[in-house]
Amino acid sequence: MPRVAEDRPPAQPVSAEQKDRYRRILRAAARHGADKGLERVQMHDIARDAGVAIATLYRYFPSKMHLFTALMDDLVDEMRRQPIERREGESPEDSVSRLLRRAGEDLLAHPQLAHAMVQSNNATLALAAGHGVDNVFKELLVVASGIEDPTPHDIRILLLIEQAWYGLIVAALNQWIDAERFSADTDLMCRLLMRGRDEDPARA
Repeated sequence: MPRVAEDRPPAQPVSAEQKDRYRRILRAAARHGADKGLERVQMHDIARDAGVAIATLYRYFPSKMHLFTALMDDLVDEMRRQPIERREGESPEDSVSRLLRRAGEDLLAHPQLAHAMVQSNNATLALAAGHGVDNVFKELLVVASGIEDPTPHDIRILLLIEQAWYGLIVAALNQWIDAERFSADTDLMCRLLMRGRDEDPARA
């Protein structure tokens, strides 16, 4: 698991120029991560391809873990900017499954990059409860489900779905299951776990 550089908090881009450099770094990291995976990526190569000084790169991303966690953040933010809309007559479980299958397809299209992001995100979650990616993803699941005023039990079910989906992603990345099995198991998992909403004490 990648180590976390805890002595320097990452700087945040403020000006338009800084944000442009930040985006260039993320794009370069995505290219290198897709080609090489986390272990073989070199920060100097990313800085060179992004056209920034190595000190600039480390100011925003003190470690590769910070860098690839930021890429995971970016992926989830893109999902939030393009939320899935429920179709007429679609059940909550089918809508949630469709969101998760789409997210899975995006990750599995670039397995080495996905491995890098998953490893880095795991390291972040181990150190910081309530990490931003986790919170935003939970919000996306609530929106996709169409559940209005979700109860704590509803949130618990959706978090279980997220955790089970994460396990399916890991299984697919490690080639324990293929893409077809990933899609089918995502559907099955959503159907089974969403049935647990019937056991909500708030609806008794």
